[in-house]
Amino acid sequence: MLVEDDMSLAEWFSDYLSEQGYLVTLATRGDIAIELIEADQPDLVILDIMLPVKDGFEVCQAIRPFYRGPILMMTARDHETDEVLGLELGADDYVVKPVKPRVLLSRIKALLRRVSSQETVSTVAPAVTSETDENILSFAKLTIDANSRTTTLAGAKVAISSNEFDVLWQLAQSADKLVSRKELVIQRRGIDYDGFDRSIDILISRIRKKLGDDASNPYRIKTVWGKGYLFVKGAWE
Repeated sequence: MLVEDDMSLAEWFSDYLSEQGYLVTLATRGDIAIELIEADQPDLVILDIMLPVKDGFEVCQAIRPFYRGPILMMTARDHETDEVLGLELGADDYVVKPVKPRVLLSRIKALLRRVSSQETVSTVAPAVTSETDENILSFAKLTIDANSRTTTLAGAKVAISSNEFDVLWQLAQSADKLVSRKELVIQRRGIDYDGFDRSIDILISRIRKKLGDDASNPYRIKTVWGKGYLFVKGAWE
């Protein structure tokens, strides 16, 4: 699903992606995009920010409760605040116009690869019981289940996004060990860390909030300044 109100640009993107084998549906208004995304559940949404009726931020926020696929936000405004807000509202990646065709294609492929790998994990039946299942991690009151891609804390299911789950799972697998930002970025996006990617920091902030960590002085998922993050195994009592 391509959400873009500039028709010449929308047609250019649609033609290019169609040549690459993708079926593209176009929406030119934010309000219509919300309805189409809910009805069609596309594999991926490319979402412009500057849209009539409802802008891209409003669309992103509106669809996240019912749409679990990846959202790639696109804008002509090279403002860090736009990127941060988009990621906080649930976007998975962010590109600035003008974007080179191959760069756009590589971002799309990376997002779809991640979805495909997630579906493979979730559809494979456990080979062993839950007590010894490597796809289930338990830390006192916290349980992270990669089979169903669910997270529970103190018996209550936590509403966690796909991106958040991936980062939490990666950190929990290395409990009590430092995981660098570079490792997290490469695992999530399939590209090398350029030193300026803030998406991981935003995801960690959202995870902490949902898991009851202290935002000002986190003790469950600690920040090791200049290096990365540390999931504390014994902090989930």
